[in-house]
Amino acid sequence: MLTPKQIVEKMMSKDAFSIWLGVKVLNIKLGTCTLQCSIKDDMLNGFEILHGGISYSLADSALAFAANSYGFQCVSIETSISHTRPAKIGDTLIATCTEINRGKRIGIYEVRVENQDKKLIAYFKGTVNVSENVW
Repeated sequence: MLTPKQIVEKMMSKDAFSIWLGVKVLNIKLGTCTLQCSIKDDMLNGFEILHGGISYSLADSALAFAANSYGFQCVSIETSISHTRPAKIGDTLIATCTEINRGKRIGIYEVRVENQDKKLIAYFKGTVNVSENVW
């Protein structure tokens, strides 16, 4: 069985979008993950603030890595996000995923996306299907 770190390394090696985001894995343990990325100009929307899809994608990657850390392949079946404040070019975002509950088939997680000043940018919830397939 692979360790959580080995699983994330394997996932990241084929995850072109997370690589494009510039995701850095700060922490990975069973059921939890912390990621970081910096906001670049090609991530902004027409209001010159971070496009909501970017914060969503960062949170979704944190969810994926945390849920898959046990060695069983997981995919999201329901997610939602609430954006609480804008992020700007040059900001650094930190997404911390925490496991709320995990059963044999379903896992529930929350992700807090904060800026470099620890201000909440977005709150994300995700439910995953836990498969029998192993990494």
